[in-house]
Amino acid sequence: MLKGISPLLSPDLLKVIAEMGHGDELVIGDGNFPAASMNERNLRCDGHSVPALLDAILQLFPLDDFVDAPVTLMEVIPGSMDGDPPIWDEFRQIIEKHEPGTKIGFIDRFSFYDMSRKAYATIQTGETALYACVILKKGVVRV
Repeated sequence: MLKGISPLLSPDLLKVIAEMGHGDELVIGDGNFPAASMNERNLRCDGHSVPALLDAILQLFPLDDFVDAPVTLMEVIPGSMDGDPPIWDEFRQIIEKHEPGTKIGFIDRFSFYDMSRKAYATIQTGETALYACVILKKGVVRV
């Protein structure tokens, strides 16, 4: 255990986000996301929700401010639900708390999968909410 670091962040996850450089991408997948087939660097976080992990990660992980939208979500497939997924409001609040003014981008399911295959790492959570997958692009730490 370390002081000031969320216990949700395992040693393996801390190592991965520390290894990542500017422009590298991290996928946080919900329980339905095919994480193991997307990336060889796949970390299991069963029993944890995407919002809790997103909050813990963004305490340490700078978002890329050199791109228009350093956070990417999977667009809702037409006809699969009415309106935006409720979990997106949680994502917006967490992102705004850590990185005010950050824009969120949206891409279709198969483009999201393509982007995930190129990511530095993927986290598999136990999240049960639909459309709860997030891709974060790492920025630089400014001191």
